[in-house]
Amino acid sequence: MRNSKKNKVLLFNPRSGRWKHRVPNSILQVGASVQESHEVVYVDGNMEHDPWVKISALLSTNEFGYFGVTVMPGPQLKQAIPFSKKVRELFGSIKIIWGGYFATNQYKVVLDSGFVDVVIAGPADMAFPSLLRAWENNESLDEIKNLIYKKDDTIVKTRKEELLDQNSLPRLPYTEFDKYYPINGYLSKTFMGKKTMAYHSSFGCPFTCSFCAVVPIYNARWKGKSAENMYQDIKELKDKYGVDSIEFHDNNFFTSRKRVVEFSKLILKDNIQWWGEGRIDTLDKYSDEDLQLLSDAGCRMIFFGAESGSEEVLKQMDKGGTQSPEQIENFAVRLKRFNIIPEYSFVLGMPGDDPKKVMKQIKEDISFIKKIKRLNPDTEIIIYLYSPVPTEGSDLYEQITAAGFAFPENLEDWLNPAWENFDLRKNPLTPWLNGAMVDRIKNFETVLNGYYPTSSDYKITPFKRAVLKGIASWRYQFDYYKFPYEIKLMHKIWRYRQPEIEGFYSE
Repeated sequence: MRNSKKNKVLLFNPRSGRWKHRVPNSILQVGASVQESHEVVYVDGNMEHDPWVKISALLSTNEFGYFGVTVMPGPQLKQAIPFSKKVRELFGSIKIIWGGYFATNQYKVVLDSGFVDVVIAGPADMAFPSLLRAWENNESLDEIKNLIYKKDDTIVKTRKEELLDQNSLPRLPYTEFDKYYPINGYLSKTFMGKKTMAYHSSFGCPFTCSFCAVVPIYNARWKGKSAENMYQDIKELKDKYGVDSIEFHDNNFFTSRKRVVEFSKLILKDNIQWWGEGRIDTLDKYSDEDLQLLSDAGCRMIFFGAESGSEEVLKQMDKGGTQSPEQIENFAVRLKRFNIIPEYSFVLGMPGDDPKKVMKQIKEDISFIKKIKRLNPDTEIIIYLYSPVPTEGSDLYEQITAAGFAFPENLEDWLNPAWENFDLRKNPLTPWLNGAMVDRIKNFETVLNGYYPTSSDYKITPFKRAVLKGIASWRYQFDYYKFPYEIKLMHKIWRYRQPEIEGFYSE
């Protein structure tokens, strides 16, 4: 079957931005699931001047039956939507499959487009090969888990699959992918090392935060690779490609303390620096000995969703767990003892009963952020404007729809630049936020990034930091954030990079 006509699979990773790019683990994961039964070809939009030239040339061979696309919200839509539409128009017999957060969370508008056959909602390790077999054998799709598709104009959602044992899955086909795009082209110099690699060691998260795009996909489930398998993968990447630092792109890397501690012991002597995402209330349960081990094993920075300094807002977000404003403060101080940088994200602009309440929350969180910086000046602060996630049935979703918010009903409307920026959590299209609120948030963010430039942008030298801090100091000290044009000018001249938009500065 591997060499039969129209049996090849083309997996496409649309361009995600202008900056240095990470290896596209999502399409590698899907490719690994069918590499024994189908010939897989990869196209990475980040590495092509015009990906459509390569895609159309491949599909014109009449050897491909499947076009799979991974789609995150934001920039990837600019290629995912028009290219999928062209494939349907020019190569009508080819099956088009979308996966990823956007496809899963916005499945209705995706399927209504008419040029996407199936959405894989969640992990595709079993769903993708099962889907291809069903199509090739003219079988029903109804029993294949993790699928969303149309049947007789009705949307069908099959059962969700239990998360698979991550240790039983095939390893990512780095060697095969290297033939298309050399792995070394994805290794970049960051604040952690000269050859930083993106890696996934687990999937899901055991919490149900109502603002998080992960929740509809995993429903409070989490599964991870064993510490030994993680270590073997990373050791091989180090030995084969010279990798010296890792970005763990897990939704919640630190869920299992036992796994993290065991991994830290294994990698202790390998001189590899790393970064990951976790929860404050999870890591606060780690002992001082554990945190020191993490630091000794190369953990440089941990991203946390602090979200808000308000108990009321944390409850509104359905943050779950035991996280509190007091714990957020204390943990920032605690991590300083172990030379691990806490990277705290805050979500400002949550819906409120009236404009005064929304502005009050914004001002209170700005004051709370400044308190965190007093307690531990090394704390990195990431600020997002609240962007609704279509978690139907949640209290928060009911609030935003009652307030008049609605997502686009036509897939191609998502190509509007305003929606792209919305997905990057930088442009509000929410009816409860007015111009004064948005200006307050964005101007404070500018002043904050002047007074405390991110440590992840290593091209901002000590001299540049001193200049920025000097320019921003009076604004920061006196809470005057209006019209910070002088700071914006310096950021533009020095090409200051915000990690929440562009990731870590890398070369």
